[in-house]
Amino acid sequence: MTKAFPVQESQTEEEEMEPKFKYQRLGNDLQNILNADVVTCTAVHSKFLIFGTFRGRVYLLDHQGNSVESNLTNSKCHMHQVAVNQIDVDTKGEYVATCSDDGKVNITGLLSCEDNQNLSFGKCIKAVSLDPDTKSRVRRFIVGDENLILYERNLLMKLKPTELCTVEGKVLSICWQGNFVAWASHLGVRVYDLNEKCSLGLMKWEVPSQTRLENFRCHLRWSSEHTLLIGWVDTIRICVIRKRNAIEASTSNMPGNVVDPISTFQTSFYVCGLATLTTNQLVVLGYRKKRSETFKALRPVLCVIEYKMNSSEEICTDSLTLRGFEEYTVNDYSLGCMIDDNRYYIVAPKDIVVASLIETDDRVEWLIKHSKFEEAIELISTQGGSLSVLTIARCVLNITPESLINYLRLPRLYVNHLLTINQYDNAAKLCLRMLGNNKALWEEEVFKFVKCQQLRSVSSYLPTSENCKLDPHVYEMVLYEFLKFDVNGFLNLIKEWPSQLYDSLAVINAIHDNFRKQNANELLESLALLYSYQGDYESALRMYLKLQNKDVFELIRRHELYNVISTLIIPLIELDRELALRILLDKNKIKPELVVHQLEHNPEYLYWYLDYLQKVDSSNVFQHRLVSLYAIYDREKLLPFLRRSKQYGIQEAFAICKREGYYPEMVFLLGCMGGVKATDALNIIIHSIKDITMAIEFCKEHDDNDLWNVLIDESTEHPEIVTNVLDGIVDYVNPEVVVGRIKMGQTIPNLRKSVIKILWHYNIQEDMLFTSHQIQLANYFDCHSETIALQRRGQKVSNELVCPQCQFTILVKSIAHNSIVGFKCGHIYHESCFGPANIHCKDCSMRNRESVE
Repeated sequence: MTKAFPVQESQTEEEEMEPKFKYQRLGNDLQNILNADVVTCTAVHSKFLIFGTFRGRVYLLDHQGNSVESNLTNSKCHMHQVAVNQIDVDTKGEYVATCSDDGKVNITGLLSCEDNQNLSFGKCIKAVSLDPDTKSRVRRFIVGDENLILYERNLLMKLKPTELCTVEGKVLSICWQGNFVAWASHLGVRVYDLNEKCSLGLMKWEVPSQTRLENFRCHLRWSSEHTLLIGWVDTIRICVIRKRNAIEASTSNMPGNVVDPISTFQTSFYVCGLATLTTNQLVVLGYRKKRSETFKALRPVLCVIEYKMNSSEEICTDSLTLRGFEEYTVNDYSLGCMIDDNRYYIVAPKDIVVASLIETDDRVEWLIKHSKFEEAIELISTQGGSLSVLTIARCVLNITPESLINYLRLPRLYVNHLLTINQYDNAAKLCLRMLGNNKALWEEEVFKFVKCQQLRSVSSYLPTSENCKLDPHVYEMVLYEFLKFDVNGFLNLIKEWPSQLYDSLAVINAIHDNFRKQNANELLESLALLYSYQGDYESALRMYLKLQNKDVFELIRRHELYNVISTLIIPLIELDRELALRILLDKNKIKPELVVHQLEHNPEYLYWYLDYLQKVDSSNVFQHRLVSLYAIYDREKLLPFLRRSKQYGIQEAFAICKREGYYPEMVFLLGCMGGVKATDALNIIIHSIKDITMAIEFCKEHDDNDLWNVLIDESTEHPEIVTNVLDGIVDYVNPEVVVGRIKMGQTIPNLRKSVIKILWHYNIQEDMLFTSHQIQLANYFDCHSETIALQRRGQKVSNELVCPQCQFTILVKSIAHNSIVGFKCGHIYHESCFGPANIHCKDCSMRNRESVE
């Protein structure tokens, strides 16, 4: 290849954009060919390049433009008389197909002539395509004229033509991928499915004004197995072959696949070729629509286009200076590509140029040339390259190569330059890139920032790993500057930097010397962290408590500081009751006796603690103290606790409840005492609580005649509660006792209703007893009848049965054993063996005795 091909940017902007491609012109033997002939078509393969010319010749060259000997050059019978229209190469690079206006189609083997074919059609052939299947060995190929024809070799090695589809006009181009064949005609583009043997439809193309569609070459390329790229005139279309969905497939007589155009857009130039760059970017070779002032063609362009749904954006556009470009037409250009190598071949009649994606060194050189030194250094640091940071620094300071040896400190001089112009952040970033893990250089460069009081700028880039740990004094200087000018930044560094980088005690002393009330929270948190790093957790806890920072609880758990918090229980509860009690309730870590002792003079906190402790340990020794605490702070929990727990003194609890006037609790406690105390409880219910229903339930619970008598006597003094008593004593006391104590002439509200209710109750009870008796009686007789029927049922006796007593068969002809005795258990005896005194089976009785023993 010759030297780099010059590129001109198509757009002039205030800031020149970084190029995407570099260009080289093919030379060597190709130059001699172009001096004598004109390229009309080309095919690019990973192994070689093939060119067809205006004189009908076909040349095989390597990727540097050197001729390669092959059957194409050694055999004149495979040449054409006039211009070659299309060249196609099989996937393995072993066979080449060419077609021409002389009406011939040649299939030539590059390594062997066994499968060579020469077909003559007697008319112009514009398109031919070989089977892309690697196993084909040129058994199939497609030729396009007025019809699309598939040629296949049969077992006798003869070609069998099959007409795939009739064509509107002529076939202009063909592109074959897998089972799909795309071709262009005078109306548009079709895709043929070789599996289903049908066309998937016609994509009509817009006819350009003042000319015909067939005057433009249609460029087809498969970017994947099911994605087709089409570039024709000034329109690009990306299509996807997909299976029809269930709704579409329900329509009869429709192919199983469908062609979906996913993006269609117009360009500002005529398309001369296209290829894939990335998933949604294309490389497009274009022919400008405008003409020069002398009505000659303008330079062609190589454009990177990013496409979306029916829209596109030009990422970059390069104008190309090709030999003779002013005389060429749109159909004189073509674009070949090697996608895996990101190489694109721009083919003109008298020139061939290779466009390659720009590499790192090329990008660095361009950035240096345009004085973008920061970007160049960043690029080298991230992606490497043959150029060094030193080279870039030399370019910055305009130092000649002869004096380069004296400037090993150039990158550091560049740091000085950045500090001089107050670009502190950029200087710090440059230190990170150029100093690496050189401890000595880092310590020397840091002192430059000290003079500017800009250690804060370099703090984010200082090395902190074990591989390159600076002197502790360096990190302490940075911390002191932050402490002086940026307290929040100081706190962040304390959190981020490993504590072994600096002397924590020295930093603690510095905080105390420079403590400012307006920054108290940040400084206290910093002290807490530093004390933690030193292992002085008690001091750290006190700092967190001053801050009212809940991180103190995590600190306690992480370092198990349960012994330290013995004197800090109340401040912890004041900070967060829930979190504090979770820690205090862990009996394995802190003794309940210690907590109770600390909370003796704070009964409310003691109540919270014992209440939680009761939930996790219902047998704790302090639960008796909950009686007085519940009475003060949460009476609703008192009665349930009294019912649930037995670990308290009843007399003491009764005294507390009596002092507070808690009657329901007093009733429960007196009931627990029993005897005369139960009567006192009933009196409290009747006279203090005044709840007759509760009194009745109390009597039912204890079911004591004395209590019932007290209640009945009380009802006679208060007629309004007589009916309530009557309704409640049913099934416990005879209602006649209550009715009999009613005084003559006394008015009892709702008495009649209560008496009727009692009578109904007793009637229902009598009916239930009678019915249950009848059911029991009927069941008895049914069981009796079943038993008798069972006893009367016959029992089978066979010759195999033996007497358990004498071990002889049951059925014998002896008179002595003529009678037998059978049991429901299945055992049968001779009457003489069984004996008249026995009424139970001997064998079963013996087994029962053995099991009992």
